[in-house]
Amino acid sequence: MANKSNFLLGYGERLVEQVVVTIAGDKTHPYTFEEARARLAPQIKSAAREIESLPPEACPKGQTVALVTLHPAYLAKTYFPEEFLRTMGANAVGSRAHDVTPEKWTATKAGHPAVTAEIFIAAPRQAFQSLARTIDRLDERTQGAKDLRKIYDFRVQDAKERIKPLRSDAREPLLEIVLHAQPIPEFDFVIEGFEAFLAKLDLKGDFDRRIYAEGLCFMPLRVPRPKVAAVGQFSFLRVAREMPRLRQFRPLTRIVPGFTPFACKLPNNDALAPDAKVAVFDGGVAQGVALDRWVSRKKPPGLGKSVAEFESHGTAVTSSVLFGPLQDGETAPRPYANVDHWRVLDESTAKDDQDELYTVLGRIRDVLQSRAYTFVNLSLGPDLPVEDNEVHAWTAVLDQLLSSGRTLTSIAVGNGGERDRESGNARIQTPADCVNGLSIGACDRSGAKWRRAAYSSVGPGRSPGVVKPDALAFGGSSHEPYWALSTSKAGEAVPVTGTSFAAPTALRSALGIRAHFGDIITPLGLKALLLHGCEESEHDRTEVGWGRVSAEIGDLVLSDDSTAQVLYQGELSPAQWVRMRIPIPRDPLAGLVSFAATFCFATATDPQDPINYTRSGLEVIFRPHDGKRTEWVDKNGKKRKPIHPNSKPFFQAREFYMTETELREDAHKWETTLRHRQSMRGSSLRNPAFDVHYNARSGGRDAKSASPIPYALVVTVHSPRTKNLYNLIVQRYRTILEPLQPAIQIPVRT
Repeated sequence: MANKSNFLLGYGERLVEQVVVTIAGDKTHPYTFEEARARLAPQIKSAAREIESLPPEACPKGQTVALVTLHPAYLAKTYFPEEFLRTMGANAVGSRAHDVTPEKWTATKAGHPAVTAEIFIAAPRQAFQSLARTIDRLDERTQGAKDLRKIYDFRVQDAKERIKPLRSDAREPLLEIVLHAQPIPEFDFVIEGFEAFLAKLDLKGDFDRRIYAEGLCFMPLRVPRPKVAAVGQFSFLRVAREMPRLRQFRPLTRIVPGFTPFACKLPNNDALAPDAKVAVFDGGVAQGVALDRWVSRKKPPGLGKSVAEFESHGTAVTSSVLFGPLQDGETAPRPYANVDHWRVLDESTAKDDQDELYTVLGRIRDVLQSRAYTFVNLSLGPDLPVEDNEVHAWTAVLDQLLSSGRTLTSIAVGNGGERDRESGNARIQTPADCVNGLSIGACDRSGAKWRRAAYSSVGPGRSPGVVKPDALAFGGSSHEPYWALSTSKAGEAVPVTGTSFAAPTALRSALGIRAHFGDIITPLGLKALLLHGCEESEHDRTEVGWGRVSAEIGDLVLSDDSTAQVLYQGELSPAQWVRMRIPIPRDPLAGLVSFAATFCFATATDPQDPINYTRSGLEVIFRPHDGKRTEWVDKNGKKRKPIHPNSKPFFQAREFYMTETELREDAHKWETTLRHRQSMRGSSLRNPAFDVHYNARSGGRDAKSASPIPYALVVTVHSPRTKNLYNLIVQRYRTILEPLQPAIQIPVRT
């Protein structure tokens, strides 16, 4: 193994400059206007009749909601049917993914299934009646009428469609109600209308515990089973499903056959980086486990008594953040940072974790809104696999709180991996589908020949956010358990397994970098370094994400002499192109040269639009040689030389998507993590660069205004035949790039 002793090169953002790039093309329409009008007229008239028959109490303030399905050729934000909706007097209040098989598209795509957007539109009932009366008379000159070519289907959502199958046989199930509503006066009529609608059914909603996330309102509602179907009639109801339970912690600690607890010696040192702000939200840390030197026990106002089972879990999770997996006969390693352990579970949670699910989320939300933490671990959440068409309240709230990019949050993906895959029950559990978090599954070994632990929930996530889990970390298995501190006997380590311990183990690697380098590396920079340095395998992406997070700090920040690793950190402004130069030596490189790049950014989200969930996306063009520009002939037959160097594919859709029905032409642009490795001949390289464009959208359409987004990029250049590559790059860019020197010596593995 080559000796790794060269430090990560920082300040790559000094190699970034603004450029002007124009990408344009003509749109080919699958349908003529006349064909589109003929297709849609019967659908619109049928929808109008259904809306006319709805009971008044189901349509608050005389308004209702219908569904407009876009032809998949018009999924890009620039094709949103804005003018049609405005002319009709309708507002888009959400969307979801929908599978269609267009009979007309392109020659290669017609007759094949595709994913498109189904848009929820809200309008007065008379607006639908007016459209039905005039549809046959519309022509292309009518304002908004051209947008009819973009619409594939027009319908009213059936009441039964709004109710998800109940998961229990309870006589009075607790439902999770999701309404199209926002916490602004313009949407008060929806809440007031729903309250009046429930009163007609002799039901009373728990409006005091409602939670808003962008265009959605979540609230619990207990309903006698015979009345569940009637609730689905309310037109602004998006979905009603049985409230999930909190993930169960039993059995947390089990004696694995052949393994017995051992005495563990804790270090006699303070944390390496006591100024790092770390929060763990869990079940509490038991007294008498000798963690007071590094742990502050905290609890939100109004929290009830602690529960031993929850404390056992919380203690083991906190032990994992501080020490990682404990080793028999060895003193536990010195903690990288102190921990604020927020106990958010109590006796009420134990009594009815289903009813308390929103309460627990509220406690976490309130802490994160009032305190600035750089690192957070979450090894709890709803026992609910991710759904492609709906975003849960836990995910929606946490993604909003993390959208600034100032907090690195490690989230356990859940232990449902041995459930039925075909039904989707084995998929990652909420809120591990957060696009602004770091979702961690468990692998079964700490050494070589590792694989996903059988219990660890699998991907894919929702698109955007399809590569989930982001990565794996050691979480224990029957042949190699994870050893954590016990609450039953002071100073004793017990064997445990679960993604609950993998998540804090991954976070600990980020804390290790923070402890050695200080806060010069941002939380997004730490996330990018963790994912960039993942140990890859032949396992499927749905099993392992980007790979296994390294527990060795040197693997993440050190390189050998033939390799250079550069970190870029900064902000991107919307609608601008920037050129990010990739440093290589002046003289041509011999043989094959490999590039590896990982982009991470944080973004605001639209939970009401799962198919367009992320408001930000990156379009990245790789330009390997600044002297190669292929001439082209314009429409007048004149030869033109392009302004910019030739491009070459780098980040591609196949890196992210598993099936054809999940593939959209621009979908990968909206992923918050882009990662790829590629080799090419050194002779084809000269001043290579990434041209990067920040796309901004809101609700699936062009954003009227957007804020800059934080980003981090890690690039590794490796040239096996250039034994002094690192030094050559340092010399060429000596006034630009700087090796990041750690304040504390990094242990080097030999």
